[in-house]
Amino acid sequence: MSLPEHHLHPVNLPQDWAPDSWRGRPALQQPRYPDDIALAGVQGELRALPPLVTSWEILSLKRQIAEAQDGRRFLLQGGDCAERFAECTPDVISNRLKVLLQMSLVLVHGLRLPVVRVGRFAGQYAKPRSADTETRDGVTLPCYRGDIVNAPEFDARARTPDPRLMVKAHARSAMTMNFVRSLIDGGFADLHHPEYWDLGWVQHSPLADEYHRIVAGIGDAVRFMETISGNEVHNLNRVDFYTSHEALLLPYEEAQTRQVPRQWGWFNLATHYPWIGMRTAALDGAHVEYFRGIRNPIALKVGPSTTPEQLLRLVDVLNPDDEAGRLTLIHRMGAANIASRLPALLDAVKRDGRRALWVCDPRHGNTET
Repeated sequence: MSLPEHHLHPVNLPQDWAPDSWRGRPALQQPRYPDDIALAGVQGELRALPPLVTSWEILSLKRQIAEAQDGRRFLLQGGDCAERFAECTPDVISNRLKVLLQMSLVLVHGLRLPVVRVGRFAGQYAKPRSADTETRDGVTLPCYRGDIVNAPEFDARARTPDPRLMVKAHARSAMTMNFVRSLIDGGFADLHHPEYWDLGWVQHSPLADEYHRIVAGIGDAVRFMETISGNEVHNLNRVDFYTSHEALLLPYEEAQTRQVPRQWGWFNLATHYPWIGMRTAALDGAHVEYFRGIRNPIALKVGPSTTPEQLLRLVDVLNPDDEAGRLTLIHRMGAANIASRLPALLDAVKRDGRRALWVCDPRHGNTET
């Protein structure tokens, strides 16, 4: 007899780990808050707030990622490099959702596979930076690290890291999640009417006519099946939808890492699918330490400087039990490096027999300072 999933434990529970054990490691890309007492107070406030996602949603996504690792699903992730508080509006949120629904529709049509839809929003408020400070006209201030940390205006007050912004980020994330869930539950993702997802820019695409033919064909196919069967085809009026963000600001992530009833271990309940960026992927660093202890499916950004040996050591730490659905590797190589750097990494992971979902970050360009 098989046991329910909540009774199943990994072979090796993370040793000497707690939500704050990252504090004993070098923590890169963290702001310097001027008041530690105020920071601790905000963390306590965040711990008392309702979570943004649930453990059962997280485990459902992990199962779907496991299927993608086996080639039975395709994962699509989309969203902005960084969200802004001012963009937490109905039009911006619904248009982001429309784009992801449009893209997933074309993928389902072409691949004949179910698509896992992940929105890189409802928490993508922190930005990694190449320098801690910025200098203009002889004045040096902390750099802008995203709306969850400080403000972009170049003055001392705006650029001073403010822990209260974490509470504001939590609220904006909750509003975004609430609106997305309401849209989906209200039929926004209904496959009976995919034409509702249309955006103005589609009309200017050279493939607009082909896209509209796909949309019309899917709608006709759904209606045909319902006519033949005499019944409504169920589960076509809504989709599963998940969120992701780079878990960069560790005090924020720590405060939303919780244990839940009838489950073992710890969950980051700020997002379904957190990831580690390339700038914070050091094996002995704070981010890797934090990530190794949470049960969420996690992702790791992989760049052209990553060696096969480094990658395998990270895989060993982040997924020591080779758990299905646990680890995604997001390669971000650039056109000049992908042919020379990616194959060796693919070969190393395959040769080692490790489970991982490979995802391409195809258009992430830093072209301006």
